[in-house]
Amino acid sequence: MTIAETLLKEVEQEARATRRLLERVPDDQLAWRPHPKSMSLGQLSLHVAVVPGAIAEMATKSPVQAPRFDHPSAARAADLVPAFEASLAKVRSILGEKDDGWIGETWRMVDGERELWATPRIGLLRSLMLNHWYHHRGQLSVYLRQLGVALPSIYGPTADESPFAGAPS
Repeated sequence: MTIAETLLKEVEQEARATRRLLERVPDDQLAWRPHPKSMSLGQLSLHVAVVPGAIAEMATKSPVQAPRFDHPSAARAADLVPAFEASLAKVRSILGEKDDGWIGETWRMVDGERELWATPRIGLLRSLMLNHWYHHRGQLSVYLRQLGVALPSIYGPTADESPFAGAPS
């Protein structure tokens, strides 16, 4: 199994929990934010939905100019799962055709002529496509909890749901 196939397997596994979280985002709360400096629920939810595909696509370009971090908001909660499915399709398409040589090549981010970051593509993909995605998914679960939304199981039971309920003892 190639490194790209291993990453893709992890994305697929994590996608189930992410999809279940995105399905619970309330449409009438997209403008809500826990603090004036925080992203709104609509911004954070859309960010969680698109991160995997956006970072996989970023990995195909090098050098890449540093992004300006504009966080658009979802217009409707119903748009989140389709945006997520499109993001996953992009990851599958990109990683599905890459070999270990490509994934080990140095990827670079620059600001004009100044190099900001140089790492093997695996570093970019682990750091931003996966770890960054998990970080924001965790934030999203806290936003939803604060709004009184029942949380799905992500890695185990929540106060609202247990993947072990009904399992033989």
